[in-house]
Amino acid sequence: MHIQIREIDHVVIRCADLHAMIHFYRTALGCAVEKEQRDIGLVQMRAGRSLIDLLAVGASIDRPESGPPGASRNMDHLCLRVEPFDAPALRAHLETHGARIGEEARRYGAEGFGPSLYLFDPEGNMVELKGPPEA
Repeated sequence: MHIQIREIDHVVIRCADLHAMIHFYRTALGCAVEKEQRDIGLVQMRAGRSLIDLLAVGASIDRPESGPPGASRNMDHLCLRVEPFDAPALRAHLETHGARIGEEARRYGAEGFGPSLYLFDPEGNMVELKGPPEA
């Protein structure tokens, strides 16, 4: 058997303040709430063709062995492909939403080398915004 991966389906981010995280991903990154399962502490947000699942710490499907967010994360970073990629405009927009901006650089991704910008959400999770590949 050969497994062929097409794209990222979803990423799950454990969070201590679900409301602040929903607000950040909605307003700073433009992700819409697609499905809410508040009874189990889960909110799923649309990010292009993929989902970002926000899971409240202590929710019924939370995994305590992962540790608290920020101490022993179960994710290094989430990479979102964006277009157009205008680093100064992205930086200005994100700063208005209180994002801590990280390093901008040329990085390799699913489509090859291209520009990217790191930022951090309200709970310290790193998000990479990836631009189009070099021509």
